[in-house]
Amino acid sequence: MVQIPNVDAGAKPLRIGFILSRDFTMSAFSMFLDTLRLASDVGDRSGRVHCDWEVLSATGHLIRSSAGIEVAPTAPLGDPRRFSHVAVVGGLLRAEAPLDEAAIDFLHRADAAGIPLIGVCTGSFILARAGLLLRRKACVSWYHVDDFRRQFPDIPALADRLFFVNGNRITCSGGAGAADLAAYLVERHLGLPSTEKALQIQQIERARPPSEPQARAPLGKAVSDDRVRRALLIMEQSMSQPLRISDIAGRVGISARRLESLFWEETGTRPNAAYVRLRLDLARWLVLKSKRSLMDIAISTGFPHPSNFSRRFREAFGVSPTALRQSIGRTMSGDAPPPHVAEEDARFA
Repeated sequence: MVQIPNVDAGAKPLRIGFILSRDFTMSAFSMFLDTLRLASDVGDRSGRVHCDWEVLSATGHLIRSSAGIEVAPTAPLGDPRRFSHVAVVGGLLRAEAPLDEAAIDFLHRADAAGIPLIGVCTGSFILARAGLLLRRKACVSWYHVDDFRRQFPDIPALADRLFFVNGNRITCSGGAGAADLAAYLVERHLGLPSTEKALQIQQIERARPPSEPQARAPLGKAVSDDRVRRALLIMEQSMSQPLRISDIAGRVGISARRLESLFWEETGTRPNAAYVRLRLDLARWLVLKSKRSLMDIAISTGFPHPSNFSRRFREAFGVSPTALRQSIGRTMSGDAPPPHVAEEDARFA
């Protein structure tokens, strides 16, 4: 359970201060906020009876979402100790700083006061960049996990679950997972009846636990078993240095034999074959969409030997990686790889 720091006498047990980044994700913010609102309400009046929240800003200026809708702050930054949690809602990954210096300073003051910090969507990037995820793990959307690992190689990134509670840090993949995170907090601070009421009104069947896999169909088909879905997400996160199936099974919490059986039931294929196919699908996408050399693509997808990569690629797609790239170069000359890359690619013909 998340520990609540001391707040002013009479304060509600769950009071969230929201920090919205530039180009924040509206869906993650609204699903988090509406779960709080419905859990707090009595008599369908949107009352702040059981919990409270504010949108914080040092300037009071409107904050633009990634959808172009602007949200007005409701309170100044002030003293972070008036909140039980501070949640940073991220959005588009831009070169421009997502928060101003006053907001970053506020987060550090909240941390110094022992206030739990929450990173929603790419809010995990903001916390990491501010030095507030040191010696911790972070839950990141599968869509952004490669970006996170490139920017913060010393922070282990988890993209096989909805959210992750690590002491007084909570990081969430975003999207509908924000409602699950809010429900998690509501249940712990207000009780199960408040959680059930909030979710039922939103037409959400149940609150998913933190460890539930993020929604993803890596093989192009729906997979219903959570263990297989998590295994596929783990595979996607370990392309350049493929893991042993026994290691993946261990991380999922079952034996390798059981994972083999579940894969066959769910996908009609074995885990090893599915893993190879995921790596080849990524390789094909990189051949088509990037100007990276084929050697670089082969290594980054776990095929360090050119002949093996070329053979596997041809078996999967009916064409060699070199021939596929040459065909793209002929039809879209502007996207053709530079000469030094083309020379390297010759060995994959």
